[in-house]
Amino acid sequence: MPDQIFPYKQLFAFAKNIFQKIGCSDLDADTATKALLSADLRGIDSHGIARLSGYVRLWEAKRVNAKPEIKIIHQTPSTGVVDGDKGLGLVVAPFSMQLAIDKAKQAGTGWVSVQNSNHFGIAAHHAMMALQHDMIGIVMTNASSTVAPTFSVDRMLGTNPICVVAPAGEEPPFVADLATTTAANGKLENLQRKNLPAPVGWVQDAEGSNSTDVNELKKGGALLPLGGDREHGSHKGYALGAVVDIFSALLSGANYAPWVPPFPAYLPMPAEQPGKGIGHFFGAMRIDAFRPAEDFKKHMDKWIRGFRSAKTIKGHERVLIPGDPEREMEEKYSKEGLPLLDIVVKDLTDLGKRFEIPFN
Repeated sequence: MPDQIFPYKQLFAFAKNIFQKIGCSDLDADTATKALLSADLRGIDSHGIARLSGYVRLWEAKRVNAKPEIKIIHQTPSTGVVDGDKGLGLVVAPFSMQLAIDKAKQAGTGWVSVQNSNHFGIAAHHAMMALQHDMIGIVMTNASSTVAPTFSVDRMLGTNPICVVAPAGEEPPFVADLATTTAANGKLENLQRKNLPAPVGWVQDAEGSNSTDVNELKKGGALLPLGGDREHGSHKGYALGAVVDIFSALLSGANYAPWVPPFPAYLPMPAEQPGKGIGHFFGAMRIDAFRPAEDFKKHMDKWIRGFRSAKTIKGHERVLIPGDPEREMEEKYSKEGLPLLDIVVKDLTDLGKRFEIPFN
């Protein structure tokens, strides 16, 4: 269980100062911090401030450019390709999602693929930018190869998440944000911090057998696609992860499959680099390009309420709508503060000492 609670403002000020210390402009540091802490607020602490030191290490390894010149290198009225100039994905992603939104305002839909970027935090933060414009948002990103496709021991894909969001009227928005693996690598890292085993179906060892060892990736093992094994549909998770790779990288010119740069700075870059950096994909769909937005949102309310009123199995109080747990976490943590494990507090304290920024 978390050991300490910190106000959002305190964590925001600390993270922003760190980003500025590595050379980010005030605006980019602000943008990156909002994206980073949105994960903690929504209860996805595996992608939140616990990763701050990881971004710093990438910068120290000269794999992150703190002052990128983000450019649109190709575009049509409804599509674009962005070169992130090795910038923080936390900065490149909001730029690219805004571009997709701007194109959707003009053309009805906007689609942007990104090359030469880095890890961008949680996909939902970027996809939800579309909601305030009465748009559906779609976000994907590939990631370093930690996942073995069905029937293989080779790590060929990343956790490759997909996020789709849609606005409602009186009900909260629909927010589906999921890795295409049984569990994201960050959840393994959380279990490592807590010294707990992994559930069966999350990872396999180097020979392809099921394992509960949370350190299996360090021993040559792999994460498993969504479904865990063929009998439970892992071929579908494998297919979804492949789709993300194609949309994020092969459309943009980013690296793909086992050639995607790893997040840990201590891991060597792949010897072959068929593209540039990590790839993302962003989509924005203006609802009134299909039907009046108010009609859509009214029916989204009806759709959501229909699922909420569905009869539950014994032991469960309600049917959840995608986004419910994270929204409820955000409401709670915004008021009560954000919980951090002792090991994360120590890491941030040490990071602060290096840059002469007190954490506590």
